[in-house]
Amino acid sequence: MTPVYVLLAAHILSMLGFSTYAALLPELRDLWALSNSQAGVVGGMFFAGYIATVSYWTALTDRVDGRRVYLAGCGLAVVASVGFGLAADGFWAAALFQALLGAGVAATYMPGLRLLSDRISGSSQSRYIAFYTSFFGIGTALSLAVAGLVAAAWDWRAAFLYSAAGPALAGVLVWFLIEKAGPKGSAPVSLQSLFPLAAWRRVLANRAAAGYTLGYAVHCLELFGSRAWMVAFLVFSSQLHGAQTFPWAPAVIAAVVNLFSVPASILGNEAALRIGRRRWIIIAMVGSGAGGVVLALGAGWHWAIVLGLLVAYSMLVMADSATLTAGLVAAAPAAERGAALGLYSIAGFGGGLVGPVMFGAALDAAGGAGSIAAWALAYAAIGAGCLAAPLVGRIR
Repeated sequence: MTPVYVLLAAHILSMLGFSTYAALLPELRDLWALSNSQAGVVGGMFFAGYIATVSYWTALTDRVDGRRVYLAGCGLAVVASVGFGLAADGFWAAALFQALLGAGVAATYMPGLRLLSDRISGSSQSRYIAFYTSFFGIGTALSLAVAGLVAAAWDWRAAFLYSAAGPALAGVLVWFLIEKAGPKGSAPVSLQSLFPLAAWRRVLANRAAAGYTLGYAVHCLELFGSRAWMVAFLVFSSQLHGAQTFPWAPAVIAAVVNLFSVPASILGNEAALRIGRRRWIIIAMVGSGAGGVVLALGAGWHWAIVLGLLVAYSMLVMADSATLTAGLVAAAPAAERGAALGLYSIAGFGGGLVGPVMFGAALDAAGGAGSIAAWALAYAAIGAGCLAAPLVGRIR
């Protein structure tokens, strides 16, 4: 098996716990009597753990075998999922284990991309990066599906315990099937290497790299905000339909919808190669920002229309994902690619931290999760940055 396929398979498996909480958010929110804002904070804590550690992991890939970093991340993800399943009993414990899971995924996602980019070069690099980033959607879909099916068959704790199997298998695949790279630098990881401010300033001085980094931040704010609340939205929408409601469980629907986003990311990258990255990113962002509001306003329409809108919206949200990442890799100097990826990841997952919290806070501020207007405001809140993309692009 070639390194590309190993890393793609491991990438999917490493994310098995990623959307377990999102799939069970309505149940856990009610079970623990959480407000929408608190439920959003728990979802956002994944990204807090990610942001707090991603600089360390990415800097470490410049100095040690990336497989060791990847294996450590898989171990943390296993501990987080098992801990959530066995010990979570409310807001604080759930937030803690979500943060630990984020730290684990931080050591697999970008280090995995580094393992891939170090082994692929030339014109095919952009396409393989597009596949890697778009497979995030497959990992999300698998996580949603497994969580929904296991929770329905047993309970929510079993869903978290089952999700630990994914990162465990991913670590085995990468450690045994990816060859060790050449020697790395011997300098220890210092505070400067964790937060390479000088390198980050050089990256931001590059207008293209800075633009892709900013774009990734607003993209992730909308992406992860919408995904964190997708199952909850489907539950709300089903309550408006009476007997003529969705024929499948909300978590299963969310899983299938996320699968549709995979070709959107890949095809979006191909479109960008033809019409230009900047133009494609603006088209996709404006479409997704407006699409979320239309989806919310249509929550009470026939279930088939709601599903069509949800699929279209999810595809638009993902349409620029691979383009942004491939653009950053191409724009960043090779010697500082690790630092650039670290900053890019911090910016993006910083948006991911804000997205679920902003969505929940907007729901509470607009009257709660029982109002169509509140859902429309929540989608508008997370899509505001994308809607501003044409103005920002013109200013820059």
